[in-house]
Amino acid sequence: MNYKVRDIKLAAQGLKNIELAEMNMGALMEVRKEMTKSQIFKGLRIAMALHVTKETAVLVRTFRSAGAEVFITGCNPLSTQDDIAAALAKEGVHVYAHKGESGKEYYEFLNYVIAGKPHITIDDGCDLVSEIHKKHAHLIPEIIGGCEETTTGIIRLQAMERDKALKYPVVAVNDNLTKHLMDNYYGTGQSTLDGIVRATNCMFAGKTAVVAGYGSCGKGVALRLRGMGSNVIVTEVTPFRALQAVMDGFRVMKMKDAAKIGDLFVTVTGDIDVLTADHVKDMKEGAILANSGHFDCEIDVEGIRKKAKSVRTIRPFMDEFVMANGKRVYILGEGRLINLAAAEGHPSEVMSLSFCGQAKACEYLVKNKGKLAPTVHTLPEEIDTYISGLQLKAMGIEIDKLTPAQQKYLSSWESGT
Repeated sequence: MNYKVRDIKLAAQGLKNIELAEMNMGALMEVRKEMTKSQIFKGLRIAMALHVTKETAVLVRTFRSAGAEVFITGCNPLSTQDDIAAALAKEGVHVYAHKGESGKEYYEFLNYVIAGKPHITIDDGCDLVSEIHKKHAHLIPEIIGGCEETTTGIIRLQAMERDKALKYPVVAVNDNLTKHLMDNYYGTGQSTLDGIVRATNCMFAGKTAVVAGYGSCGKGVALRLRGMGSNVIVTEVTPFRALQAVMDGFRVMKMKDAAKIGDLFVTVTGDIDVLTADHVKDMKEGAILANSGHFDCEIDVEGIRKKAKSVRTIRPFMDEFVMANGKRVYILGEGRLINLAAAEGHPSEVMSLSFCGQAKACEYLVKNKGKLAPTVHTLPEEIDTYISGLQLKAMGIEIDKLTPAQQKYLSSWESGT
């Protein structure tokens, strides 16, 4: 089967959206020019489990222009943009994805991609890597390596490495400065609020907003909520991050205390059971719960459902739960990534940086084939510098260069006070 999408007739709109994304992804377009010339991926098969968005389509086109055969599926049941999947299918990409996949379909599509016998894997959440290791280990000898896009996936890969279960090298693209300090911080902040607005049309100003987790994503969400006029509370389990939140001017407290006063809750931790039925019973009438972490385990939707007297869908991606005490709370996007469930994910400009990292990581794997241990790797600093330079050029910004005297001073130790 070459593709499985919602409706191939949506391709025309998808192609327009991809064109729009390319216009705003100047850095990645420069990388494409280089890779088209080098044909670095000629004869290679690349398997991708990423959010199937217009920005991802630009990355797919980049790999294909460099000679690769691409197989792609979604990495979340609600994150595929159906017009983009149709457009990719129309262009001859092996694409298996549609918005609203069942759990069965999700893994069925993942295995269609694996059936392509990849040389390189690109993951967002580690489902592709773990599925290969658990059920298709016979393919591993032919795999050059993989790349991981997100924090949650890195956590899982590090667990595999500790257990000595990881059998091929994987580059932690999420560890690039041009990824986690851009995509996670600026992208998640903006797109999360975009998803909440599209799902609810709520006002942020004057609301008490609780952000669970103060990593790069949580920092971005908290900053944007404050910018929109919310009174922001942060909950954390890591002392230093909690301290950072306090120093950044946010209130910090336990979730059991925040649950009583919050109007809006956003989880961005990468862990399970951040918001449970025990928290919900203490919440205000009309509290809104949203998740922007990768998996749908941060809000215990099923546990809350079991304690609810009734559940109904109020509008797309907004479900009302009436609890035993008669109070109503609203869970958005089925507890899945709200920025992709109800919106379109990160803006193209910030994804250009992330996907430059993906493309350069794959190039790094090919150039170092057979030399890398089966562990989690980070890219050399110069690649981050290179990507930053491309983005500055795309934005028309010039910066200073060190003079020879300045370079000498910074590399020496003799000069003192």
